[in-house]
Amino acid sequence: MEEVTKIKVLIPTDFSIEAEYAFMMVNNLSKKANMEITFLHVLNVPDTVTLGMENVINTCGEIDANFVEIQRNMAAVKLTELQQKHEGVKSELIFGHTTTGIIQFAEENNFDLIALGTKGTSGLAERFIGSNAQLIARKSNVPVMTLMCDRSGLELKDILLVHNFEENEPQKLNLVKTFIKAFGTKLHFLQITTKDDNEENIRESMAIFAQKNGFVNYEMHVIRDKNIEEGIKHFTEEENMDIICIGTHGKGGIFHKSATETLINHLYKPIISYKIK
Repeated sequence: MEEVTKIKVLIPTDFSIEAEYAFMMVNNLSKKANMEITFLHVLNVPDTVTLGMENVINTCGEIDANFVEIQRNMAAVKLTELQQKHEGVKSELIFGHTTTGIIQFAEENNFDLIALGTKGTSGLAERFIGSNAQLIARKSNVPVMTLMCDRSGLELKDILLVHNFEENEPQKLNLVKTFIKAFGTKLHFLQITTKDDNEENIRESMAIFAQKNGFVNYEMHVIRDKNIEEGIKHFTEEENMDIICIGTHGKGGIFHKSATETLINHLYKPIISYKIK
């Protein structure tokens, strides 16, 4: 098979089973796709903790530098163990806030994908805090793949791209194109409408979207449901999609409900989110 573009994948790890799930899925995909995998651990410390010359830890005095050094050494040992366990992977350890550290590292080092295992959230925790996966998907300019369970045996046969196809401008979908090329994946377009929209017009918009974004082989689906989340849930229950791809406008939180972020926390399917242009 023709060699495909190398995909640089960043896997943030807190050394939990969810992070291992992310690696297992990416590692499985790397059997056909050309992937470079890097584990990243962010040591969550205040901005007042910095690294000086020769990696000497400096603090403002309120935090014990020796304590931070112990935490760094423990994390470094675990990262080394991951590298020994998973041949060929890289690892990095940085200081900072978890979500902003991950996003900044991914963007500054030109990663193509952030792969996150997540436990999800619900209730007040979802509304007022949100999972790290939600926050990263909201703010990251790098596409984010999230999963909540073991998908190590996934065969990438069908990708579902959910979009409002009246917004048919070119999007950042190079990752989807690379997967299609590597796996011979079938692409499905889905638009969920909550009113009596003209289905023929939607399909015409889908064709325009496909042309502008360079997609040739795809299937069109238009369904009516009470909201986007329920529509995707019902569609994926009837049709065996392997990955859901959906864009986000980068809004979310207490006053703005994001369908993408809701799915990340509740849908037991791998989800790739990307920033809509």
